[in-house]
Amino acid sequence: MSTLNVKGSLLAGALAAIGASVCCVGPLVLLTLGIGGAWVANLTALEPLRPWFIGATVLFLCLAFRRLYLLPQVCEPGAPCAEPMVLRRQRWIFWIVALALLALLSVPWLAPFFL
Repeated sequence: MSTLNVKGSLLAGALAAIGASVCCVGPLVLLTLGIGGAWVANLTALEPLRPWFIGATVLFLCLAFRRLYLLPQVCEPGAPCAEPMVLRRQRWIFWIVALALLALLSVPWLAPFFL
């Protein structure tokens, strides 16, 4: 199992989650900062692509989970990935990122409660 593969899956999932929530997070952040105007409504142009971004986020999170938990770890003795602490750290990072991504994906449904 390569650390780069797990990081790549988590990074791709994060980018997909940002893409899924940019239509709602962007205007919410701008309005929170006191920036408004009619042009803020144009930031919702990515709303039709949101289901695709959500699907990509879930897919990449599933791939990272598969690499961390389901695939057997193949490492040479003495390699950094052979240490149990490295795998444990990767799993902790995975769950932190997964929870952050799920929170980011839920912003469009929770945003009306903050306005």
